[in-house]
Parts: sequence; structure tokens; C-alpha cells
Amino acid sequence: MIRAFCCLAFVGLAAPATAQVTPYDPAAIEVDVELLLLVDVSRSMSPQELAIQRRGYAEALASDQVFTAIQGGLIGHVAVAYVEWAGAYSQRVVQDWTIIRSREDALAFAEAIHFSVGEGMRRTSISSALSVGAAYFQDNGYNGLRRVIDVSGDGPNNAGVPVQQARDQVIAQGFTINGLPLMTRDGLGSIWTIDDLDLYYRDCVIGGPGAFLVPVHDWSEFAAAVRRKLVLEIAGLTVPPPDAPDAPDAHMGPRVIPVQSATDCMIGEKIWQRYREGWEP
Repeated sequence: MIRAFCCLAFVGLAAPATAQVTPYDPAAIEVDVELLLLVDVSRSMSPQELAIQRRGYAEALASDQVFTAIQGGLIGHVAVAYVEWAGAYSQRVVQDWTIIRSREDALAFAEAIHFSVGEGMRRTSISSALSVGAAYFQDNGYNGLRRVIDVSGDGPNNAGVPVQQARDQVIAQGFTINGLPLMTRDGLGSIWTIDDLDLYYRDCVIGGPGAFLVPVHDWSEFAAAVRRKLVLEIAGLTVPPPDAPDAPDAHMGPRVIPVQSATDCMIGEKIWQRYREGWEP
């Protein structure tokens, strides 16, 4: 499967913008959701931050709340994969597609993530992560009632095709894209990000049925944010109103992508260009 992921890198970029229906495979295992976790490991993130991410996802997947959500599904099984990404040609499979139906399955997946080791990679291509990620679902051996791509990131797209183009192509294939914008403003990441990264994700990245985002403003919030997000994705719940007792952040509301956006979806490319003009002769 890892080899197939690499070979499919260019297939996703060429995906048509018209709606597609995935053929039913009677040999595939039925699950409530096929969930791809796309995790940013660009070099704007420190080794400590990369470790916090892996630990946060591991703790969330091993939590009682997430396992209860899995058990409460119509089928009671989910298929999950964990892929780290950075630039246009930089994606790394940490944990291939795995079915989680028991506590032991969840703990094994969490352990594989927690003890994985990998350095950061150059640039930030959300568009390539989405396109290659969508292609990664092909022939994975599972038939999900829903197909969800969960993408985290600490800055806007600055490599590959424009993010809106990739986002629209992926949504047209029947996926839901949810976002986890990392708004911590620590270290090197501060020069590549923007103040309203949550709005950028809302307008330029997420989309599809019931799409939502969960902003992270401090690394101390990370594990709880991931846990809450996974519960919503696995259970297929609608996001509660902002004034509900256990409501997520107000920016998490289900989102229908507008025809026109108030956010500049090319801001990351512009920041990168200004940087290049500052050091190139």
C-alpha cells in the first residue's frame, strides 16, 4: 500500500472536477468511516512540536471517548490511516490503512504513531496532501459509509497547485475534508503563517458534507482538540451550537463552501514569493 501511495501522487492532481462515485467492491470490508489523518510535518515545526502531534493523536485514538464513538457506529468498525506531509512531493505513510474494531486495535494503532520517528520536510503543500490523500483511498480494501480526510497544518499552502483547485476536486469525488489549523505561532512557523489561519482553512481548505474545523491556539490544547475532532468524525455527528455546554470552538460550524471567499486563498504563495525576492539576487 505504501508503494501504491507514492505511485498515485500524480493521479490525485489530475482528478476531474466532476462528481464521482466509487464502485462498490463486494470483497472490501464495510466500515462506518474511512478516515485519513493528514498531519503537517513541515520544517516550520520544531522536533518538540512534531513529538507533541504524534503523542496527541496517539492519546486521542487510545481514549475512551474515541473508542466509544467507534463502538456506537452502525457497523462498529472504522478504517484509519496516518500520513505525514509537507511539500508537493513530500508525503510519508506512518501507519497504513488499518481496521479498528477493538480496544486492542486502537491501542496498537496509537502505539505505532507514538513511537514513530521522522524529521520535518520542506515547504507546505496542502493541495498536494489533499490530492495524493484522496488517491490513497483507492483499493484500500474498505467500503466506508463516509470517507473523511482530516488535515492539520500550521500555515497556508505555498507549494503545488492552488489549494482551492485541489480542494474542489477532492470534494467532487465525495470526500469530506475537515481541518485542524495550528495557530500556536511558535518558532520558525511564525514567519510562514497568518493571523487568521482558521478562516483560511474555513474558506480555502475544508468542504464536503458536514465539514468543520477545530483551531488549536496553544499546544496544551492539542490532544483534547484531536480527541474531540475524532469523536465528531467517527460518530458522524453534527457540530453542536457554540452556546452548547460541550460545544467546540465557534469556528467549527458545518460549512458549505461559498462560490466566492473573503479570504485570499493564495496568501501562502505570496508570502513565499516575498521571501524569495528577499534573498535571491
